[in-house]
Amino acid sequence: MSRQKPETASEQFDMFLPYIAELPLRDQREMMERPFFSLAKSKRVKPIDYTSPDGKLWVHVSANPDYGMATIWDADILIYCASMLADMSRRGANDVPRKLHIMPYDLLRAIGRPTTGRAYELLGQALDRLVSTTIKTNIRAENRREATFSWLDGWTQLVDERTERSRGMTLELSNWFWEGVMMKGGVLSIDRAYFDITGGRERWLYRVARKHAGGAGETGFAISMPVLFEKSGAEGQYRRFKFEMLKLAEKDELPGYALAVETAKDGEPLLRMRRVDGKGGAGAVLPEAAAQTQTQVQAHTEGDEAEAAPAPAAKRVSPGKRAAAPKAEIPPRGATPRRAAPQPAGEDEEADEQEVVDARKLIRSTIVGLSDAATRGFMTDETMTLLRRECPGWDLHALHADFERWVAASPERTPADWQRAFVGWVRRHHEKNRRMLRG
Repeated sequence: MSRQKPETASEQFDMFLPYIAELPLRDQREMMERPFFSLAKSKRVKPIDYTSPDGKLWVHVSANPDYGMATIWDADILIYCASMLADMSRRGANDVPRKLHIMPYDLLRAIGRPTTGRAYELLGQALDRLVSTTIKTNIRAENRREATFSWLDGWTQLVDERTERSRGMTLELSNWFWEGVMMKGGVLSIDRAYFDITGGRERWLYRVARKHAGGAGETGFAISMPVLFEKSGAEGQYRRFKFEMLKLAEKDELPGYALAVETAKDGEPLLRMRRVDGKGGAGAVLPEAAAQTQTQVQAHTEGDEAEAAPAPAAKRVSPGKRAAAPKAEIPPRGATPRRAAPQPAGEDEEADEQEVVDARKLIRSTIVGLSDAATRGFMTDETMTLLRRECPGWDLHALHADFERWVAASPERTPADWQRAFVGWVRRHHEKNRRMLRG
């Protein structure tokens, strides 16, 4: 990882786009059906060697012994990047960049991760694996014999030279990955519930189901277990893999897809995958939303498996997205508590109350103008020392950025004392979410 001085404040504001948890999720199609990632959380250094059943396509993935092979969980970062690129293209961006400027906090929230200090440390390790893992393949090699690349050509943490505080990071995507996302039909939508899947093989199986069964109709898609084993690139024996796949089929808990086991002519089991609207996750469709769901169209999802994006049901909250915004700011020290306005009894009383409210707003805006000029937009040393003692384990810079976004969403939330309001906000966040720090 390298560190560099960022651009000017105005340039930096423009480069960081508000891609957060609501970003429509897209996965790169070719990554979903070939064995590019380790399915284990433990460090893997054994290479992956795969050749398609017809012998036409092959993939070789090798790991750096210091970092290990990129995992199926590291691929969440690439899903986020693919989603950003697809969204830029959908919005009509003239030049979709290969180097993305992101805020780690937004990335972690979007992929369902906590925003603790430990999560930021794991993010750095994942980025290192994406840089150090080497892939050789003839997929999309065109006039070349093969293409050789890493998922990321590099990543950089931007810091403020004066304060040494993080100002986000840049991710430089490999040309192979970038071209795969930008080509016609290069991405497919995925269910946000995918990030809640804990098992590596179960995550991989969801991506296979989405790729092959997403547009296969009512009968779905069937694949023999030995071929599925080769496509996984999983370590271990085939017998163990088959046992685990049969267990996953018995559980049948993939969001949006039903699993069933059949028997092939050679006696080996077949795994059939079928799309089932309303089965778990964000793809579950409420009855009142069914008509609307049928009219949804994905502008950036094409090909045999292309289909309408699943409509979200009741809003899900995953562990990485539970930081609830408080509903009131901390009053400044010595301020008189604000009383609830009395109910108007008639037109005269209503007019008087309106005048009182307007006066309060005028006084408040004057006070805010004075206090904001002093401490808005940063944390004082006293604030950081206090919060690190009372609320240890959190990334205060990430929380401060979230606090600023919350305040900016409504003029009524603007505090007269910025530091006291932020301290109270973090205290409530810590009390409500500190169980997440145990992970």
